[in-house]
Amino acid sequence: MEEDASLFPKKELLDSVPLLEDEREDLEDPEYEAEFLPPEAENSTDLGYCCPQRKQSTDADKSKKRPAVPDRLKACHLRKTWSHLEKLREEKELFIQKSRGELRACRQRIDLITKQQASVAAEVAAGREANNTAAVGRLQAVSRRLCMELDNERDLQSKITALLQKSENTMWHLAIQEGQLEDVRKSAQEEEVTSRKYLREQAAKQLRKEEEASEKIKRNRLLRVRKSMCLQKDHVLRHQKLVEDAQKNHRIAVKFLKASLRRIREQEKEEEMKSREHMKRRMDAVLALKNSITANRETLRKFQAWSQAKADLAEQKAQAEKEMILAQGGDAFKQLFHQRRCEELEAQNRTFEEEQKLRKQEIINRILKEEAEEEKRKKKQSPPAPAMGQAPLREKTWSYITDICEGRDAVALPSFPGDKLQDGDRAEHPKASQFLEAISSESIQGDLRNVSWEDDTLAEPEIPGLWKEDYKPYQVPKEEADRKPVDGTKMDKDILARTMEKLRSRVTHKQVVSGHEFKGRPFNSKPKLIHFKDFDIGKVYKKKITLINATYTINYCKLVGVEEHLRDFIHIDFDPPGPMSAGMSCEVLVTFKPMINKDLEGNVSFLAQTGGFSVPLKCSTKKCTLSLDKELIDFGSYVVGETTSRIITLTNIGGLGTRFKFVRASESYEMDLSQSVMKISSLFTYEDKGSYEKIIISPSEQQMEGNESSPFDMQSQKESGKPDNKEQEEGHPTESEGVTMTTVMTIPPSEEQMEISLGEVTEGEIGPFSSIKVPVIFTPVTPGAIHSMFKVMFKNQQCPTLYFRVMGVAMDVPVWVPKPNVDLKICMYDRLYQDSVLVHTRSKAALRLKFEVCKELREHVELLPETGYIQAQSSYAVQLKFLPRHSLPEDAGKYFDKESRVLEAPMTIRVADQIKPVGFTLHAVVTTSDLQLSPSAVDFGYCTIYEAIRTQVSLYNHSLLPQGFGFVGLPKFVDIQPNDGFGTILPLETLQLDVIFQPTKAKEYSFELVCKSEINRSFKLACRAVSIHPPLELSHYQVKFAATSLYDTSVATLYIINSHVSINSLTHSVPRIGSEDAFPVGPTSFEFLLPPDAPITISPSVGTVSPGKRCLIQVAFRPVLPSELIRQEAFQALNKQVEVKSVRKDTVTQRKDLRRQSFSTLRLQNRDRLLRTSTPLNTELHKQDLKSNSDEYQAAQATLARSFQGKFDKFVVPCVVARGDTKDRKGTEPLSFSPHNTLYLELWCPAVAPSIVVTSNKGKTTTNFGDIAVGHHGIRKVSIQNISSEDLAVEFSVLNPNGPFILLNPISKLPAGETQVLTLSFSPRESVLAQETLDIITKRGTLSLTLMGTGVASMITCSIEGDVLDMGYVVARESVSSSFKLQNCSALPIKFSLQLDSLSPSRSKGQQQLPQFLTSPAQRTEVVGTQNHSGQSVFSVIPVEGIMDPGKAQDFTVTFSPDHESLYFSDRLQVMLFEKKLSHQILLKGAAREHMMFVEGGDPLDVPVESLTVIPTYDPEHREEAEELKPILVTLDYIQLDTDTPAPPATRELQVGCIRTTQLSPKKSVEFSLDSSTSLQHKGFTIEPSRGSVERGQTKTISISWMPPADFDPDHPLMVSALLHLKGDVKETYKVLFVAQVVTGP
Repeated sequence: MEEDASLFPKKELLDSVPLLEDEREDLEDPEYEAEFLPPEAENSTDLGYCCPQRKQSTDADKSKKRPAVPDRLKACHLRKTWSHLEKLREEKELFIQKSRGELRACRQRIDLITKQQASVAAEVAAGREANNTAAVGRLQAVSRRLCMELDNERDLQSKITALLQKSENTMWHLAIQEGQLEDVRKSAQEEEVTSRKYLREQAAKQLRKEEEASEKIKRNRLLRVRKSMCLQKDHVLRHQKLVEDAQKNHRIAVKFLKASLRRIREQEKEEEMKSREHMKRRMDAVLALKNSITANRETLRKFQAWSQAKADLAEQKAQAEKEMILAQGGDAFKQLFHQRRCEELEAQNRTFEEEQKLRKQEIINRILKEEAEEEKRKKKQSPPAPAMGQAPLREKTWSYITDICEGRDAVALPSFPGDKLQDGDRAEHPKASQFLEAISSESIQGDLRNVSWEDDTLAEPEIPGLWKEDYKPYQVPKEEADRKPVDGTKMDKDILARTMEKLRSRVTHKQVVSGHEFKGRPFNSKPKLIHFKDFDIGKVYKKKITLINATYTINYCKLVGVEEHLRDFIHIDFDPPGPMSAGMSCEVLVTFKPMINKDLEGNVSFLAQTGGFSVPLKCSTKKCTLSLDKELIDFGSYVVGETTSRIITLTNIGGLGTRFKFVRASESYEMDLSQSVMKISSLFTYEDKGSYEKIIISPSEQQMEGNESSPFDMQSQKESGKPDNKEQEEGHPTESEGVTMTTVMTIPPSEEQMEISLGEVTEGEIGPFSSIKVPVIFTPVTPGAIHSMFKVMFKNQQCPTLYFRVMGVAMDVPVWVPKPNVDLKICMYDRLYQDSVLVHTRSKAALRLKFEVCKELREHVELLPETGYIQAQSSYAVQLKFLPRHSLPEDAGKYFDKESRVLEAPMTIRVADQIKPVGFTLHAVVTTSDLQLSPSAVDFGYCTIYEAIRTQVSLYNHSLLPQGFGFVGLPKFVDIQPNDGFGTILPLETLQLDVIFQPTKAKEYSFELVCKSEINRSFKLACRAVSIHPPLELSHYQVKFAATSLYDTSVATLYIINSHVSINSLTHSVPRIGSEDAFPVGPTSFEFLLPPDAPITISPSVGTVSPGKRCLIQVAFRPVLPSELIRQEAFQALNKQVEVKSVRKDTVTQRKDLRRQSFSTLRLQNRDRLLRTSTPLNTELHKQDLKSNSDEYQAAQATLARSFQGKFDKFVVPCVVARGDTKDRKGTEPLSFSPHNTLYLELWCPAVAPSIVVTSNKGKTTTNFGDIAVGHHGIRKVSIQNISSEDLAVEFSVLNPNGPFILLNPISKLPAGETQVLTLSFSPRESVLAQETLDIITKRGTLSLTLMGTGVASMITCSIEGDVLDMGYVVARESVSSSFKLQNCSALPIKFSLQLDSLSPSRSKGQQQLPQFLTSPAQRTEVVGTQNHSGQSVFSVIPVEGIMDPGKAQDFTVTFSPDHESLYFSDRLQVMLFEKKLSHQILLKGAAREHMMFVEGGDPLDVPVESLTVIPTYDPEHREEAEELKPILVTLDYIQLDTDTPAPPATRELQVGCIRTTQLSPKKSVEFSLDSSTSLQHKGFTIEPSRGSVERGQTKTISISWMPPADFDPDHPLMVSALLHLKGDVKETYKVLFVAQVVTGP
């Protein structure tokens, strides 16, 4: 152990492991990190010498008992150390390899740099010799850089070398340490070998088990395959029947479809006719409307002409009157004006009298209403004593009404504090002058109404606003009319303006810089507006503006000028600066010299290179702009006799001063306007009537503003709904021209004038841009609310009158309670409630207070302290204590209402030296605190120890307050919910509580439950029950299924256990009922009683459990939609379809009968028809029994599943228990089940809508591919949609990898609300009926898709035997055709296509190889022979492609069209099915001759493929010689047999034919003859016939036989030649060479 301690000294570890930072950067190895040995290695020595020391300090016995523990720990630590060393050694080796690689790379870079230095030195020397200074300087810089790089590389090499040496030292130390830990490594290897051996044994056992399981699976698979085969056969039969039914229905449907189409066409024709008629009617209506509009326009023109004539007549009449008055020497204008004013005054007098009557009636109604309210107030509380020395307000009002009724002038009209029109305003009745002014204003208004009534007609002007009263046509002033234009006529000005516009358009042009066109204002001005404010006439004002170039580049600026009406006042000084760059500026001096006191507005126009622009100019006269800082001054509450003040500020923000005066709204004032009126009157002329009316309105407006504050006028204004401003604007003065106009108002001082007054400064001059502060003083004299209205009048008539209100409240008692009602809300009996009552005083001396309670409530209410002193101008708090007793209803008497339980008790505060006490009222609602439990006793009955019984108990709160309650001291076997029996019950509320009893052992229970309220009141509930210990128990008594989608299945497993193995009750609890005898030991049976129509399946539902055993129970939950609901939905859909059809039929019938019957008759008939059609239709539909596999049923099922809102069902399944075994029953005899020994299984079954639904094919989950040809595939797309609110991860079940169904586009995620399309493929490999199920699995459910399809083998037959079609001989450049048939023998339509090898794209590749005639015949695979020279195919076939229906045949025509002579025309025709399957290969052959005769037969003498040489052409002269050279080789082999029987002669045949042609020829047949027949006979040859003729289209055979003559030498073959002559359109000669030989037979 001492050696181990010296393995890792600190010095070696520190030297060998860590690296310096600069070394790491040089190595550029960020992954390298210094590592130290684990602490286990360092502490391994400590275990060696520390453990003996611990052993010495402990007892010897303990050290003997545990000798192996330190050894095991030590071995474990050593193994860990060894493994760490191994890992560290590998890392060091890897690092050393990297370091060595870097060292090699560094050395290579050093060598490279050295070579570069040598080359650079040579170049430097060469440059110096060439005296190239620039090159030498550059090369020297390169040399210096190379020297620096060489130094850096050498430094890096030294560092890497040192680091590598250190790493090797570290590796040596690690090797030493590993050698010392070799024993540990060997032990670890032995343990590893042992563990591998154990693992191999376990793997062998597992393999055996898996083999057994696989054999079992194979057997099960075979059984499933047999079952599936049977199902497929049944499905095929059903499918055939369905196909037959479908075809039959299709024929019927086609028939009805044709009839329906015919009816639809007729309906469309009728609708088109109706639409045309409707369009014609509309056109007629439009024409009629147009004529009506024309007529109305004519009528309007007539009315306008009549009105114009009437106005002209009135004008003529007025002119005549004027002339008459002028002739008499009077003032016509004044006379007419006074006449009109008199008429207006009369109309206003009548209107005023009517309004006075209405106002009197309203005032009387208000007074009566106030009297009624006053009487009610007196009943509740005695009114305060009225102030001395003041007349009541009501008496003043009545006196005013009396004076008005008697015709006398009223002195004053008091204002009412509660008036809604003017809050607190006090006004006076207008005097005679005001009355006359009001009459004048109203008469003017009435006269204007009469004038408007005379001109009121139904006609309207063509130009809107032309006939309005305020419309004034433009009149040219007389001066302008007389003065001739200086600049010429209007036409000259227009011509000049157009000319200038053209010139400017030529000057300006667009500015485009860098592809961007400048758009906008070319120059910006600072300031943007030239504004001369508050100018004086005669002075000169100047302002400078700066124009800044805002364009992209250089621009110019030119002054155009100012507008015409400003040229007399505005002068512009502008020196054009020339070209200005972007951002540069120039200055413009604007000089303004006002000549008239009038506001002026206009523009200063400039012209830039990019267009014109202008700078707005405005000149404003001095104006007086006045305002008040507040419109309402509220003083609040003050005691009578106190004085306070507020400040109101009048501000003038204008440049013109004026004189002001603060007066009351009802106070008189005088202002002399004579000077202004005289000036106005001096300007009048006979012709200026309009201007006179405009000028004279302003004083009347000022006058009417002075009358605005009158409450009488304000009241009438609000009642009539017409503001006085309108009347003021329409009013005219009553004074004649030149008379001083004054407004005088006098009113005696009132009470409010004394209480609210103004300060010393009430009038004066207010200068421009200044303000004046005016104090408002409030000195209350009498208690109550005080209101007053003030106004500010100004000498400047253009300044409107300003108004402000002042209000305050006067209090007469110094002591008061701010809260006269102390509301304690709702209180309970025998509970203490407290509140603080605050008392305030305004007195400036201390007062003594005494608090008293009415004698009826002195036992329940207490005020503390009873006596106290309140300091001057402060507050005092008294404590109120309320403790209601149950005797409160009898003690309180009239202060307590027993029905509503409301207490209203008066409390009194008596103030020393004050007669009137201060009172306040105590309000409270007193209620009880009782709680009531019903029923008062609960009997739970019989209950097993494995279940809980719940009983509802009602808790009623008799109190008007919410109360907290809780059941305390509950036994362990009782639980109360909700909230464990604690909660808050609202007033007069009944809570339903669940008392849950769950016993722990079998006995009889009797106990009480205690409910306590929050005020510690107790209420008890008595309970009793009998507990049962059943002989069987369930492993789970409650099963909560996950949310299961419709038509998905969730399965849960549980056990039913029989733990009753002993009847000894001393060792454990035994089954019993209460205190009865124990249940005997033995087999016990059970049965689950499922509720009817429940989507629950329990397997097994009946069974027997032996003592000490258990039985597995599977509970399956599969929610489905009720079949009745689905059928009802399907019936509704069918009803809608039929109703739609019937309504369409009835609509057609109604359209036909529309001309003969009325609308009411049609409606009755329509209703009767609907009733007649719907009633038998519904009965017929209900008679039909929709099958579950019908389209209507499945569509309705999909619709309901999609709209399913979710459902939660809770089922309690009883499990009855009986003694004995179910096998011991005799027949159907039931077991004796006990009603008490019953177990209950609670099932929570939440059903939800499927998260994924099928949206295609009406929501069907079955996808039928139908019949698909073998080797082909069918594609079906199924759309699925995620109808849930969250994204779902999708998984798919595995389809049979060897099966025909494939999912082509599986998805991994389906977002919420989106639809994905699944592409399914069916590729049958054999003729079989296939069916599989694809499960789409999500976390919220599984959707099962049923895939079905039938594989059908595609088979066709060809009418050509041997697959060779020989077209025979054809004359060159002619064609011949032949046909064949292909028969479809399968049940599917087949798509076919025909391909020729000569037209194949791959043939071009074969032509690049050697010709076929150069290879041996055995190697020749070319089936495409000679082709046409023209490039066109020699063979053609039609049709090339198409579809063959099942059981049908297709005819094909092959045409042979050679363009030259050859005997080896050939091609191959391939029949492809579905563009991929090769069905047949047909070899096409043919020959062509230049003439109509041919000879066929003999041995081939040339290759079947034409060579690439040029075909020789012969002259007609040498044609016969060329034909005589045509050879024919006929080889005869005589077979000599060994037997004595003579052998048959050797035979061969030659065919001589005549080709059918369309060419004209003198000969219609071919004659042939063979020469040398005699010599051939001598040599054993027999030729028949030797001559003959052949008709067109026929062939004749020449038979050749040979028998060897007697002198024949078998070793030398016989060679004989003969000439064969053919005569047709030409003569041909063939040299037939006969070669005969004898061969030995087999």
